[in-house]
Amino acid sequence: MSRVYLDWNATAPLRPEARAAMIAAMDLVGNPSSVHAEGRAARALVEKARAQVAAAFGAEGADVVFTSGATEAAALALAGRGLHGSAVEHDAVGAWVAPDLAVTPEGRVAVPDPARSVLQLANSETGIVQVLPEGLALSDMTQGFGKLPVAFNWSGAQMALISAHKLGGPKGVGALVLKRGLDVEARIRGGGQEMGRRSGTENVIGIAGFGAAAEAAARDLAEGAWDAVAEKRDLLETAIAAGAKGTIFVGKDGPRLPNTSCLVTPGWKGETQVMQMDLAGFATSAGSACSSGKVKPSRVLEAMGFDAEAAASALRVSLGPATTEDEILRFAETWLAQHAKFRARAA
Repeated sequence: MSRVYLDWNATAPLRPEARAAMIAAMDLVGNPSSVHAEGRAARALVEKARAQVAAAFGAEGADVVFTSGATEAAALALAGRGLHGSAVEHDAVGAWVAPDLAVTPEGRVAVPDPARSVLQLANSETGIVQVLPEGLALSDMTQGFGKLPVAFNWSGAQMALISAHKLGGPKGVGALVLKRGLDVEARIRGGGQEMGRRSGTENVIGIAGFGAAAEAAARDLAEGAWDAVAEKRDLLETAIAAGAKGTIFVGKDGPRLPNTSCLVTPGWKGETQVMQMDLAGFATSAGSACSSGKVKPSRVLEAMGFDAEAAASALRVSLGPATTEDEILRFAETWLAQHAKFRARAA
């Protein structure tokens, strides 16, 4: 039986539109900083992708600065600024901010000073969606972009981080989006590419894929593809709840990403569940992909008030438009069989 991919929050499968755009870009020989015809053709492709990303992200009139990913974009935007954040931020953001904003048991974060603070749009582990205050310095929107109807220009944020591979583009390309008129100090200095904010020859192939993926993601969102995903997530949770009374569905009673289910079964380690599901043919995660190889409790769940045992017992299941109802039901059946074995051992 074929494997089932349920780790879309870590990386989404490459969209055919992105693949086609990248293959076409491979045939362009010019450097986008060169002034001859070949260089201008490469530059045109980069600028087309910039316009595609801006349109899909509701960021017309803003500056889209291409980077190697959201992690680099976070460093570009946040290094040396001394902003405030919370413990639920991704490590790429948390590395640069003071984690002193309080988190409620529901995963909500209050932001008393938006101009000096950062707040993610949606959490990669729990799927919990935040309400962004007006004038927020920066928001990490990598998980929400493409899954939620968000427009940067109406978000209240001054800057945002996004990443191609979360919405079906290639890995290794992302962007920092800034309100027009804002500036950041370049961390990578050299030829002054990307409006002087990020030097180095642009990743033309990756950027082309990003633009095509963003355009396709916006179309899918408008056509209701993620509404159907939410129905499948709810089906999954209903099936699991029927056979696992002690399992907690984190964030279930509030706004969440349409594709994310964070299951906490205290005492049954998340890493163990991931390995068991992997052997059974299902790809899942115990948390953020950037930290899932580290066997330790989730600091996101601990910030929400879960004890260490429960925070180490989370399994993240994240779906996508290609996920089928049959795959969901097969996963639930397999997970419940392993859950029964866990309960028998714990008795």
